[in-house]
Amino acid sequence: MSTPVIVLLTIIGYFAVLFLISWLASRGSDDRTALTGGRQAPWFIVAIAMIGAPISGVTFVSVPGQVAVKSFSYMQMVLGFVVGYFVIAYVLMPLFFKRNLVSIYGYLEQRFGQGTHRTGAWFFFISKMLGAAVRFYVVCVTLQLLVFGPLHIPFVVNVIATIALIFLYTLQGGVKTVIWTDTLKSFCLIMSVVLCIVFIARALGYGVGELCGAVAADDTSRIFFFDNPKEGTYFWKQFVAGIFMVIATTGLDQDLMQRTLASKNVDESKKGLIVSGIVQVFVVGLFLVLGTLLVLYTRQAGFVVPDKTDELFGLVAFSGGPVPVVVGVLFILGLVSAAYSAAGSALTALTTSFTVDILGTDKQNDDRRLARTRRVVHIGMAVCMGLVILVFYAISDQDAISAVYSIASYTYGPILGLFAYGMMFRGPVRDRLVPAVCVAAPVLSYAIQWWLKEQFDYTIGFELLLLNAALTMIGLALCRRPE
Repeated sequence: MSTPVIVLLTIIGYFAVLFLISWLASRGSDDRTALTGGRQAPWFIVAIAMIGAPISGVTFVSVPGQVAVKSFSYMQMVLGFVVGYFVIAYVLMPLFFKRNLVSIYGYLEQRFGQGTHRTGAWFFFISKMLGAAVRFYVVCVTLQLLVFGPLHIPFVVNVIATIALIFLYTLQGGVKTVIWTDTLKSFCLIMSVVLCIVFIARALGYGVGELCGAVAADDTSRIFFFDNPKEGTYFWKQFVAGIFMVIATTGLDQDLMQRTLASKNVDESKKGLIVSGIVQVFVVGLFLVLGTLLVLYTRQAGFVVPDKTDELFGLVAFSGGPVPVVVGVLFILGLVSAAYSAAGSALTALTTSFTVDILGTDKQNDDRRLARTRRVVHIGMAVCMGLVILVFYAISDQDAISAVYSIASYTYGPILGLFAYGMMFRGPVRDRLVPAVCVAAPVLSYAIQWWLKEQFDYTIGFELLLLNAALTMIGLALCRRPE
């Protein structure tokens, strides 16, 4: 059976299950529960959903691939994520539940004013649109390589078809659909990675003992980097950046918080967050082990590691020979489950935030208008995501996981600064000046990053997020007004 046929059959089977879940989840939903999920989700379902929620097609493809050049250094950031999850659970979640927020950016209006609220919502819109598009771009490129390219179908058709499928299954169910499809995604992801490790280890002739020994002995399994503070892989830079990165990109992200806000109460949301944060360490560990196995296999088979390491997993999965066909099926299953669920979740969150935060349609107490507006916005978000994917396809030249966090450092920095200032300091600010502050902070951050590299050969890594947030807070302090 040819590769395009295997891929298409796997995608069709997965989408049949996905649409069934979407239909079951949407029963009894209206346009208001589509925004909140009805706030009846059990904590363990939220926990399972949150395990897979931050894992996108980028993680599935890019994390194993980057092991070839960056070893296990990503684990340093993941350890910081765990600390960040505790901060989200015990600092942010009580705040969000106490204020009964549909969109977390409603806090900014209550604390500062409408201008700040819309600024935060617009930065989320830009952040999530770019981040989701980059994540989904990886999937589209992989599908182009395996299916659409061999069938001589243009990349633009690939993007339109995949975005259309995501649009259809998220249109009705909203947040409830997102939670249940994320549960399916988590199961498929973990199963796919574990089985890929097993089959590739067998192809290399490893049993369990030999597998552990081979991975531990290889240079690509190095986790901790304490030797050069100037490098982006230095431990303390990645660990501290990981703490604040997860606070910004999870705790202050409507996409990911819409799951925990669907919990029954704040205690349930805390349990779901902490369990998912700890389990993610082991899940990411599986991806990194798989990455080392891919490198070992390329050495044994005489392959050359691709310049774009994102292509490494797909190359091995469909290489044939001692690698069985089932590895290719598992690769596609894990990839599409990660990618389509993540993109669907982002699309739902973008629709919610734009409808609630920017248009304010939920405040008008008109269900018919809310329904009509939500559908129009949903279409608009799908079109925008497709266009951004096409642009990124034309200009991309780095591994996608780095691109995602680079974008997040610029766009989530002002959001982190707004929330941190609002929670740490009392007193009002000049609301009309906040948009200018939030635009200036990323520009200054870029200038400082360039200057440090030119003058001192110092590479600012993901800690750029902290610099961006700090500049935003300084700007807000300068804009204080008398009470």
